[in-house]
Amino acid sequence: MDGNSSNPAGYAQLVRRYALVVIPNWHESAVASAGGHRIEMASGLVREVYSAKYWPGDTLGDHLEFALKYDGTNLLILAKLFTKAPQDEVTAYVRSKPNGKYARRIWYLYELLTGKRLPIQDVTVGNYVDLLEPDQYYTAAGTPVPRQRVRDNLLGNANFCPTVRRTELLITFERSDLAERCRTIVEAYSVEVMKRALAYLYTKESKSSFEIEHIKPTANRTERFVSLLQLAEREDFFQKAALIDLQNRTVDERFGDKDYRTNQNYVGEAIAWQRERVHFVSPRPGDLASLMEGMMAAHARMSGAGAAVHPVVHAAVVGYGLVFMHPFEDGNGRIHRFIIHNVLARRGFAPRGVMFPVSAVMLKRMEAYDASLEAFSRPLMPLVEYSIDDAGRMTVENQTADFYRYIDLTPQAEALFEFIRETIDVELVEELRYLTNYDAAKRAVQQVVDMPDRLIDLFIRCCLQNHGTLSKRKREEHFAMLDDREVAAMESAVQQVYHPT
Repeated sequence: MDGNSSNPAGYAQLVRRYALVVIPNWHESAVASAGGHRIEMASGLVREVYSAKYWPGDTLGDHLEFALKYDGTNLLILAKLFTKAPQDEVTAYVRSKPNGKYARRIWYLYELLTGKRLPIQDVTVGNYVDLLEPDQYYTAAGTPVPRQRVRDNLLGNANFCPTVRRTELLITFERSDLAERCRTIVEAYSVEVMKRALAYLYTKESKSSFEIEHIKPTANRTERFVSLLQLAEREDFFQKAALIDLQNRTVDERFGDKDYRTNQNYVGEAIAWQRERVHFVSPRPGDLASLMEGMMAAHARMSGAGAAVHPVVHAAVVGYGLVFMHPFEDGNGRIHRFIIHNVLARRGFAPRGVMFPVSAVMLKRMEAYDASLEAFSRPLMPLVEYSIDDAGRMTVENQTADFYRYIDLTPQAEALFEFIRETIDVELVEELRYLTNYDAAKRAVQQVVDMPDRLIDLFIRCCLQNHGTLSKRKREEHFAMLDDREVAAMESAVQQVYHPT
């Protein structure tokens, strides 16, 4: 270690030493030449400075082991590193600690991520070790690998392998047991009220999913999307043929795809003639097949017995993973939000037949929803080299597949948990409470004047829009047949239900 106040260690040292082009790891380590331990926050990342006794040494292996101990398992950095670091240095490190758990993990990951076999004999003794620490990461069921005597409990494979860290926020959400909270809320209402609430919530979810993309859907398109939502708990849509069919049923029929897109797409906006501000660039078309195949394998792995993956985390991985892949020319955002419902329903997160209007919360909290997308797109964009021709066609010039292949989806899982919490505690509760109050108000109004249901509904809505009273204009337009005593009594009935003193 030199005489500077601190030197980067672990991934930070390896990224600098090998000039790796990567999305920064969430945790950056340094070792100080003097002073004690401290933690700093910068741009949403954690920088931890350790005392001098923590300096691991100067070799590749020293910093690899330090990284796994203190910085976590970052598959993107490891994949990029293994293409640049001399293989014999990796081999020398593994041979120096043939039974060490970190050496065996690095050995396995090297062969997984590069497809190359190190010239090392299989391990024949010792206990198996988990590739990821289950108390630090969400994991799949471990598959024993005799060569290194590790259990591969990654969420995916070499084609697509996201990670989700068990942060304090995610652990808190898990302990809050939102699924049980939802069941308790639902059980407090009658079957009839639930049916009416769901009819409204399905429509609200459909319209909100379109409105997020600034699309005003026709009644026909809304009804088609509602029909799809009602199938969410019956079918697994995260299969290639099913996704293509879903895309065809979601978009204008003229823009349906027969396969994954063959053009480079991106999210942007025109800021002047022939000038675009690009917010997000999706994978190159030639990389899509392997990425999507890997994501479907990860979906199957997270669905399997023994997987320690919460349904909301599972939904975040495939839902956000899909929108970051942007596999189709059109409809990716709506499909991304539909897949969230699909996974939650199939995993039994909600009572049967109950659908969360998550898109309505995303629409209401667009800043938070955009932030969940930008948590990946913002650090990604400086790494993508592209050009756009006069017709608006983009060409990505560099190799980008690994950026999408090995994503840390922790921020997206945290965001989705929050959206679902608000959906259950606010959207669902408010709709059920509204219907219960409406029924009570309707009965009270009918006690005064037995009007047709259409007029009772209109009277209640007009009162609610005017702080509990009927405006003069609305009365003249719709309720001229009522006398002052009847109007006052009906207003009082509505006020007692919605604004009790």
